[in-house]
Amino acid sequence: MSLDTVKHANETPDDAQPWDELGLKQDEYERIRAILGRRPTGAELAMYSVMWSEHCSYKSSKVHLRQFGDKAPEADTPGGGALLVGIGENAGVVDVGQGYAVTFKVESHNHPSYIEPYQGAATGIGGIVRDILAMGARPVAVMDPLRFGAADHPDTKRVLPGVVAGIGGYGNCLGLPNIGGEVVFDSCYQGNPLVNALCVGVMKHEDIHLAKASGAGNKVILYGARTGGDGIGGVSVLASETFDSTGPAKRPAVQVGDPFQEKLLIECTLEIFREDLVDGIQDLGGAGLSCATSELASAGSGGMRVELDRVPLRDATLSPEEILMSESQERMCAIVEPGKVDRFLELCEKWDVIATVIGEVTDGERLEIFWHGEQIVDVPPRTVAHEGPVYERPYARPEWQDALQADDANKLARPASAEELRAQLLKVLSSPNQASKSWITDQYDRFVQGNTVLSQPEDSGMVRIDEDTNLGVAVATDGNGRYTKLDPYTGAQLALAESYRNVAATGARPLAISNCLNFGSPEDPAVMWQFAEATRGLADGCLTLGTPVTGGNVSLYNQTGETAIHPTPVVAVLGVIDDVDRRTPMAFADEGHLLYLLGDTKEELGGSAWSQVIHDHLGGLPPAVDLDREKLLAEILIAASRDGMIDAAHDLSDGGLVQALVESCLRGGKGARIVVPDALDPFVFLFSESAGRAVVAVPRSEELRFTDMCGARGLPATRIGVVDGEELDIQGQFTVPLAELRAAHEATIPSLLV
Repeated sequence: MSLDTVKHANETPDDAQPWDELGLKQDEYERIRAILGRRPTGAELAMYSVMWSEHCSYKSSKVHLRQFGDKAPEADTPGGGALLVGIGENAGVVDVGQGYAVTFKVESHNHPSYIEPYQGAATGIGGIVRDILAMGARPVAVMDPLRFGAADHPDTKRVLPGVVAGIGGYGNCLGLPNIGGEVVFDSCYQGNPLVNALCVGVMKHEDIHLAKASGAGNKVILYGARTGGDGIGGVSVLASETFDSTGPAKRPAVQVGDPFQEKLLIECTLEIFREDLVDGIQDLGGAGLSCATSELASAGSGGMRVELDRVPLRDATLSPEEILMSESQERMCAIVEPGKVDRFLELCEKWDVIATVIGEVTDGERLEIFWHGEQIVDVPPRTVAHEGPVYERPYARPEWQDALQADDANKLARPASAEELRAQLLKVLSSPNQASKSWITDQYDRFVQGNTVLSQPEDSGMVRIDEDTNLGVAVATDGNGRYTKLDPYTGAQLALAESYRNVAATGARPLAISNCLNFGSPEDPAVMWQFAEATRGLADGCLTLGTPVTGGNVSLYNQTGETAIHPTPVVAVLGVIDDVDRRTPMAFADEGHLLYLLGDTKEELGGSAWSQVIHDHLGGLPPAVDLDREKLLAEILIAASRDGMIDAAHDLSDGGLVQALVESCLRGGKGARIVVPDALDPFVFLFSESAGRAVVAVPRSEELRFTDMCGARGLPATRIGVVDGEELDIQGQFTVPLAELRAAHEATIPSLLV
């Protein structure tokens, strides 16, 4: 077939083109023709198709995501917290004090991970690490919020081990500790698992780099792995449509990762940064070269000319369109001044990284791409990268929402005796969602680099970023699709509140958030209502808590046929701690310490672990949210940690107080004697999932100081027991030896997956 050049496109305006096969709508194709004043070439059509995909353009979500900017809280500068780089770059950057900046982001690799679990998950880690690297930071840790179908479904046994092996294999080879995340099972994710990946990076303020191509005559250098046929269309196409009952209609090749190549790329890039050799940089992820070239040119001050035939290939048969659409991994694109090119190439050779000058920045306004001297692309770069379609999708509260909320979980049959209460505790504790995930997390290296301070199953992961001052950062991810289905606005705020609370429970001060918004098809008005409400809830919540959104990801079309997943906003909160030695772990480790329940316990069982495990029920309303109370609780936890008033803290969330007590007892190898307050029913006391609560262990010597602080600040603090013995003793109800609790907690996941 002859090359489809710009000249040929002008001469053949009526040639049929496969716009629909590439995922474009007819009106989108007509708009491309209007922008160009002609039909697009095959290469231009390929670029627009991937860049205007849902995954890359956010065309269905932009109108709602604007709230994160419109409602952004004012920057908090004392001691860190100022937002240095916000939404729109590869990742947001936050000031954490002492001249340090931290960048973090969470993204999705959902559909590829269902098709090829190992490579889909591995390249999800690789892609998010390069996003962080592209900001100028050294990646220091990763996390993995995961959702799978029913734990006992045969396909879960196919998908989960592959995903976990991919995350562990790639991250371990990079030498990055995996410090946290989640694993949730629910039949709504059957056939559509959620594989979200987070990375944290650290740099000095002056080391921040941005994705822009400025300075006419500056060179465009592609470096890293060769470009292959894997991932052509990749995540950009695959994540922009719904799976049918037999899988995705389009099955582009999932990207194949090489973590050893990425490790070389990381070290090479960091040395390039140290020698100040780049003016702009962009990683190659979704949409590959189409994205990197158009975004760099769009954000810069001029145009760009690229000689596509210079791109190093693994497969010499690739067409220009395939090269532009390939999402082959471990690649970066840099803008380098002519006088620095030789040194740049020397460093790449030192690290055994292939580097090629493929073009230059021009003083024009067009992105021009040539293939063996023939022009195949001539486009305004902003129209490709930043001016794609914007849809105001219709949305409406679904007809079934009222009935769902009216099906009150608080009216479900409760245990009729202390013996039944004990039995239900063990059943909930051993259920897949509440059971220990150590079989999974033990496959990850949590301590490589030597700076991990806390990791799973702690409330949040924590890493030291300065060995002299002990400055550290903590990160937690949370999201509850059951809550969000019951009430999307409240459910999103509960995800934010839990992640915020988890960070504060370790003694770190929450600063900012990233999010990954996982929802079904935006073409379904009910799904779009869920998305609109959840986004509104998250924006309002961040404004109240003072935690700006630094960036994130939207993943739509997460459904199989007509069945959408539960709306699942995953929220990552970043916090800072001045001295990691003053961190608060979750373990009850010292006998005689007093246990205090902070916050109010109410009869709130909607969406609870108890209702799911005991009754297979989802209905009613989720727990109420009081974000001012969450702020107060966080302030108390942080101050108590800093001043040595508490030795352990654990937030209360899924499974309620009894789940937190069991986890803290097992973590420290110590039992607890617990007294049920007179005002509370024992069942509600143990299983309610009221928000804004934590349990803390207080040394007797600090009790008065701690309770005085809580009283002065107006935070309810109820003494409920003491760390003691080798059993959990709910006095007047039942006792369970730690050995029995441990057996119930740890046996479930291996029995299902091994």
